[in-house]
Amino acid sequence: MSHLRILVLAIVIVVASPLGSAASIELTAVDGAARVLPEKPVTGSATATIAGARGEYESFQVVVMARGGNLRKGNASATPLRNADGKEIPASCVTLYREVFVPLRHSVPRATEAPGLVPDPLVPFVNPYTGESVPEPSWGDKGRVGPRFGAVGFEVWQDQQQPLYVDVFIPEDAAPGVYSGTIQITAEDAAAELPITLEVWDFALPRGPTHENHFGGFWTVATYLGLEAGSDAFATIEARYAEMMAAHRINPPLPQRLHPQVSDDGTVVFAPEADAAITEFVNRLHVTNIDIPRAPFGDHTGENREKALRFYRSWYAYLESKGWAERSYLYMLDEPNDPAAYDEVRRLGAVVHEAEPRLRRLVVEQPYTQNPAWGTLDEAIDIWCPLFGFIDEPSVERVIAQGDDVWSYTALVQTAPPYHPAYETVKNDLPPFWELDFPYTAYRIAPWLNRRYHVTGLLYWSAVHWSNPDRNPWDDPGFRIRWNGEGYLFYPGNEAGIDGPVASIRLKNLRDGMEDYEYFAILDARGEQAAVDAIVREAVPTWGSWKQDSSVLQTLRKNLGQRIVAGAKK
Repeated sequence: MSHLRILVLAIVIVVASPLGSAASIELTAVDGAARVLPEKPVTGSATATIAGARGEYESFQVVVMARGGNLRKGNASATPLRNADGKEIPASCVTLYREVFVPLRHSVPRATEAPGLVPDPLVPFVNPYTGESVPEPSWGDKGRVGPRFGAVGFEVWQDQQQPLYVDVFIPEDAAPGVYSGTIQITAEDAAAELPITLEVWDFALPRGPTHENHFGGFWTVATYLGLEAGSDAFATIEARYAEMMAAHRINPPLPQRLHPQVSDDGTVVFAPEADAAITEFVNRLHVTNIDIPRAPFGDHTGENREKALRFYRSWYAYLESKGWAERSYLYMLDEPNDPAAYDEVRRLGAVVHEAEPRLRRLVVEQPYTQNPAWGTLDEAIDIWCPLFGFIDEPSVERVIAQGDDVWSYTALVQTAPPYHPAYETVKNDLPPFWELDFPYTAYRIAPWLNRRYHVTGLLYWSAVHWSNPDRNPWDDPGFRIRWNGEGYLFYPGNEAGIDGPVASIRLKNLRDGMEDYEYFAILDARGEQAAVDAIVREAVPTWGSWKQDSSVLQTLRKNLGQRIVAGAKK
């Protein structure tokens, strides 16, 4: 998804205080992938100019600058967006967030952004679960009053700036055309507004993600919050994380509490109440991939082998009866990196294939052998999942030609390994890295990267890796000290008084890329694969030479959108 088409280099709106105070507000609209720091000048526009399809989110940032004094008691709101015919997109479709800065104390290898304060958590001005405002903390005689982070009542010191993030959801029934409205910023003695222009294109995105994906589960959330994994309190929190995942075109995992009963012989029993609960979850959240759980029978040998066969057969039969089987899969094993692990992949793969040959077996491994002495895995894997930097186009094409799928993933700033088939050519290339030390476009470009190499899915090991409350990601964003932002895209909302997740700027940019992929799919379905290929290759000539400038992606996405609209009129 695109954010903002920049029209001019640096224009701001200045509205002096209505009460004569020295303080005034300057507003600048910038792209949702821009990194706005407290004191670094930004370039942007006087108007947020965005465009998108029905069922899509469009985003941008509003940079609030304090001039002539400090701004206190800041707040933000949005008006409805209206077109020339009086049709309206309600203000409830515009969500406003205050961006919170987190400290990067250590840089990851190959970092492109300096240590310091970096914006990432997005605290909403309105609590989505209560409808109440989310205030900044205050201080009394006994110390801080309220949660540590908020939005309403924010302060900006003179000549510094506070970025706000804006999400605009385009309803599925919105009429095509141009709509306008404003973002209104108020402070103690000052006010300003920034115009929004939204063009709604005459096509709609599907409700669920076309790009296959897996982003892990939420068990660490229960540990972090001190909740029992099977409790009603955690069920409520887990449901909210699943809902936010789905809103960003990521498939939430089927909660453990919805898993059906397993009989003594290994057969899975989908009683009517279990079927109803699973169906409601899948339909409400528009889930397009279902990860079949691993059979809970040890090593799948001896008597357990027969139980495992029944387990996988009954699971697949149920999904087939619901029309969900084609995009289901078994996450079989993760990163087999020695001969014994390769043997385990082959052994378990044979069991699953015997149980149900159509059940896809996913293994996080590249489609070329790490060590020829270990043998190959071609007969044991249906979904290969290499790291971004491990992608080798001929190897990808080879396994696709034999009927397999290829997904991709990223972790820990890894580049091509010495056993890469073209190592000497690609050893110095830098794929997108998912740490806070790199541009936000690294998240958005991932689906483009995949489309470039005919990779049809995206995997990430966790969206909420934090589990130790003594390592709070708001204060300490480094996984294993130095890997800033690794393994999480959400923040625990308890620090903002929210019983649920807080999204990140990185998550928003990933959603943008997942929505971009829907444009690819729409044009592909119309037989315009060559046009899509040409546009995608402009953004990703190779995985080591992808375009980091978000304005490039915005222009290319606009070309895709206009091509879709033009084709619909023929």
